[in-house]
Amino acid sequence: MEKLLELLEQDCTMSVEQIAAAAGMTVAEAKAAIKKYEDERTILGYKAIIDWDRVRRETVTALIEVNVVPQSIDGFDRIAERIYQYDEVESMYLMSGSFDLTVIISGRTLREVAQFVGERLAPIQGVTGTATHFILKKYKEKHLVFRPQEPEEREYIFV
Repeated sequence: MEKLLELLEQDCTMSVEQIAAAAGMTVAEAKAAIKKYEDERTILGYKAIIDWDRVRRETVTALIEVNVVPQSIDGFDRIAERIYQYDEVESMYLMSGSFDLTVIISGRTLREVAQFVGERLAPIQGVTGTATHFILKKYKEKHLVFRPQEPEEREYIFV
């Protein structure tokens, strides 16, 4: 069954027939297993990874280090839940090391990201500090390499 999950994680666009063959299962077994994993929320969703630079869509992605004071009963969970409820938050992780939480967000502009940090994230009770790092260029994500674009042809005007 782990093989089926690995196959889906690598390429969720494969047909059930292809997945079944690669996992050594029947199509019926693969369909049942996928349904079960979806119902149990082992499979949380399916998502394409897009290289937005290729379609010239301007976005800013930021990784925000967040320091918090853990709550007495819930530890980090209650503060984390308040933060991940925001639509801007794409991913969030509890960390070891010099800060507690990593929050990854995207916005249209640097100002939009700054407003999120200053107006929504920093004022949350229990948040004691933040450090924002902007992603300048993506090289690899979820095992997929972002290939450099071919240089655009320049138009030359000879006079």
